[in-house]
Amino acid sequence: MKTQPSAPVAPVAPATASTPSADRVELMQTFVRIVEAGSLSAAAAQLGTTQPTISRRLQNLERSLGLRLLQRSTHAMKLTEDGERCFGRAKELVAGWEAFEADLRGAGDEPEGTLRVVVPHAFGQQQLVGPLAEFLRRHSRVTVEWLLYDRTPEFIADGIDCAIHVGEVSDPSVVAIRLAQVPRIVVAAPAVLDGLAMPSHPNELAMLPWLSLRTFYRNEVTLTHAVTGESQRLAFRPRVGTDSLYALRSAAALGLGVAVASAWLMAEDIAQGRLLHLVPEWQASSLPMYLIYPYASFYPAKLRRFVETMRQCVPATMAG
Repeated sequence: MKTQPSAPVAPVAPATASTPSADRVELMQTFVRIVEAGSLSAAAAQLGTTQPTISRRLQNLERSLGLRLLQRSTHAMKLTEDGERCFGRAKELVAGWEAFEADLRGAGDEPEGTLRVVVPHAFGQQQLVGPLAEFLRRHSRVTVEWLLYDRTPEFIADGIDCAIHVGEVSDPSVVAIRLAQVPRIVVAAPAVLDGLAMPSHPNELAMLPWLSLRTFYRNEVTLTHAVTGESQRLAFRPRVGTDSLYALRSAAALGLGVAVASAWLMAEDIAQGRLLHLVPEWQASSLPMYLIYPYASFYPAKLRRFVETMRQCVPATMAG
């Protein structure tokens, strides 16, 4: 949010009755969420309440402070200069209060509340559901919103606590905890070979039709020999490009081309003969899997325990 340009702003008269301190903390928490979410309606959705309730809390806070914090119009909402100053201090106050409560409850406090997690489609529907179930078994007072999409979320605006991310992390504003490595192999349906002998070297794949997973490769891949470390770069023009791992698997099983994909997802198709594991001594580089979340001065117990469970359970899941 941008600071509203200096302009005469009618002062807000302080409330005649004092507002209890605990209520003021809640009002500050609401104000911080409004600013971070970008609108009253978004803040209401994230806090599980109604927009009129959020509006009333904001008015109560402004009345108690005797300041106008937000300038609102039909199409925009901006912090006033007083709002800018209040927002920075309010974030510190809210974080300090939450840390104070957590400290009083003790480090072993039972996690509770709703945890909102973003996960990639394929992994979120299969491999990561087991670790999720283990987390819920351990912590009965937590509920989880398990949101599937293949992009890094807007943590604050979307009200997301954490995300599972496959691939390197370049955002310096997030904590990134490496959970596992995702092996990738080369596969194709038997029809793609069309009577040709099974290839033994990547060079023999160049003449075949290809598919691409645009998230990680588009028109070239580099394969490395597991024993010798020799690398071979292959360039191609894919017949189909997709950003869906499931669509890539389906296209490969239907004989549309050669694909490089996560080994765990292709294992059943290979076992059933729908796909062939080509040049098995060669692999594309494994992809790192991270759990990411924004830096903060305080992390709730539900997030801390989720991180612990994922670190314990995900490596075995990906290895298996």
